[in-house]
Amino acid sequence: MEAKKPIILDKKAALMKAEHYCAYQERAQQEIRNKLYEWGLHSADVENIISELITTNFLNEERFAMAYVSGKFNIKKWGKIKIKQGLKLRKVPDRMIAKALNSIDYDDYLKVIQDAAEKKLRTITEKEPYKRKHKLVTYLMGKGFESDVILSVLKDNNLQ
Repeated sequence: MEAKKPIILDKKAALMKAEHYCAYQERAQQEIRNKLYEWGLHSADVENIISELITTNFLNEERFAMAYVSGKFNIKKWGKIKIKQGLKLRKVPDRMIAKALNSIDYDDYLKVIQDAAEKKLRTITEKEPYKRKHKLVTYLMGKGFESDVILSVLKDNNLQ
């Protein structure tokens, strides 16, 4: 199979294509940077285009972080740990990650954990209570929820 050839674009074409790429969906700066390099641009041009996208508000890291948190929490029902890892992989600054995570309503967060626990409990066939609880906690931690919050929710809702 033939190796995929990089697309070589000039700066103007790359800017237009990047604007379209950003308009379609919120993007992190790192995603755009990777895409521009993939299109065969050099670092000076890449940074100029990123600056232009920020100036014209096509690229907004804070808006991206908020959209990412909202989507992963409301749609995928991920916990804060897993969401934070996803944002760190996209090189979003820590203060923006913290601000975006703080936008999650705490009561909604507890409700999502409770709902996920109740749903999972119905599928766990283990009879021994300790192993059953261990499987449930492991599952919830895998979804990115904090162990102390999980244990608190399980205790408060008698889901042991």
